Amino acid sequence: MTSYTLRTASPAKTRAEAVVVGVLQGAKGPELAPGAEDVASAYGRKARGMLASLGVTGRAGEITRLPAGDAVAAQLLVLVGLGPAVDPDAVRRAAGAVARAVPNATSVALALPADTPELIRALAEGSILGGYTFDAYKSSNAKSRAEDNAPADVIIVSPIAKQAEAVAAFDDAQVLADAVCTVRDWVNTPPGDLTPPVFADAVVAAAAEVPGVSATVYDERQLAELGCGGILAVGTGSAAAPRLVELSYAPADAVAHVALVGKGITFDSGGLTIKPGASMKTMKSDMHGAASVVQATLAIARLGLPVRVSTFVPMAENMVSGSAMRPGDVITHYGGTTSEMLNADAEGRLILADALVRATEVSPDAIVDVATLTGAMVAALGDKVTGVMGTPETVEAILAAAEVSGEPTWPMPLPEIMDERVHSSKIADLAQYDFVRWGGGLFAGAFLREFTGGLPWAHLDIAGPSWNGGAAAGHLTAGATGTATATLVDYARALVART
Repeated sequence: MTSYTLRTASPAKTRAEAVVVGVLQGAKGPELAPGAEDVASAYGRKARGMLASLGVTGRAGEITRLPAGDAVAAQLLVLVGLGPAVDPDAVRRAAGAVARAVPNATSVALALPADTPELIRALAEGSILGGYTFDAYKSSNAKSRAEDNAPADVIIVSPIAKQAEAVAAFDDAQVLADAVCTVRDWVNTPPGDLTPPVFADAVVAAAAEVPGVSATVYDERQLAELGCGGILAVGTGSAAAPRLVELSYAPADAVAHVALVGKGITFDSGGLTIKPGASMKTMKSDMHGAASVVQATLAIARLGLPVRVSTFVPMAENMVSGSAMRPGDVITHYGGTTSEMLNADAEGRLILADALVRATEVSPDAIVDVATLTGAMVAALGDKVTGVMGTPETVEAILAAAEVSGEPTWPMPLPEIMDERVHSSKIADLAQYDFVRWGGGLFAGAFLREFTGGLPWAHLDIAGPSWNGGAAAGHLTAGATGTATATLVDYARALVART
């Protein structure tokens, strides 16, 4: 287990085994970044020549390792590229890259730019998230090797380390990074080991560890009594019954009330509209939205933010069987609205519909839902950007929070034609799907809007950025990313700051 500390140490004199400094792409060539001043002074005139002879460019994520020699106390000097400028995103990515680039060092001092609380937060988050590994299914020998490679101590060096704001940013970053890592753990877990009942139990157990948070679970019988037809319809094809988990955090000094809703499809085969085999490979990640809203709720509570949070997490497994929902079925959702189900692989909106109506009943100031909802959004924005739609003020607030958290987002419209398409069913109130190739992500958003009761609302479609199918890059490791968790917490922080 790696421990993290914040200090005002001298990078050149630190007794850490490795010292890490940043390199910027300067106008006249690479140059050492802020935070590395006494390292630069220790090397003197040799510093710039050393960068040139090593072929260092300062390109973002570039890693160069070299023996430190006699100039500094550490044994190993690690140079990491920040790109052309210092900002929290650059520092977060650089710290993440370094976390995987210093094997077998027992202690590491990070002397990257850290002279503001924002940079300290980014540095701590990047280091923790970049060093994340999922080894629950590795053999004991493999786990032991991984643990031996991880540093025992990571020291964040900052000139403001003793200031209250810096300490608070450092502590808060660890809470948030822990939440994101737990999201990654849940999403990375094989789907056969995280069915809806098991996932519900995991959420309840996690909530029990956080003072002030209560959890309620509805099983299939209770869902039938409530009339949650969407959750039941999706879950009926699986031997693992569906669940609805509701969390509540209600501090006495709350200045705002937010309802969070997250899609919890623990595995998506596509149902009777079955997916191609290759498309099922990562469908254990279809509960990422649920994991994100749960962990955001718990992080808000751990941070003691004075924001009431009501969280609704519908869980189901979309499987193929003789009891699976059929295209053409009409579903009666919680609250009485009916929808004609035409595509069993567009199941997420069906379970979210029930949960959204439940959310309206607690009269929040705003509702935010998070879902790996549509391939159409991936086609529109790629696999790194979250699409955000809803009421303008709430969308703007989410976009601003995402900017702080360093999670790429983009606003998407809900044009009038989508409303017409959603109301195109001849036999039900709404059409769940219409097989028109264009604007599928917007259609899904318009469908969800029908269940928000006219309240301020934002929908985050994280189908692309929820999963990193390539190699680790920056603070994003392979597999589940934990995206949207930080954005939700920063959204809550902004609500507090606004009062």
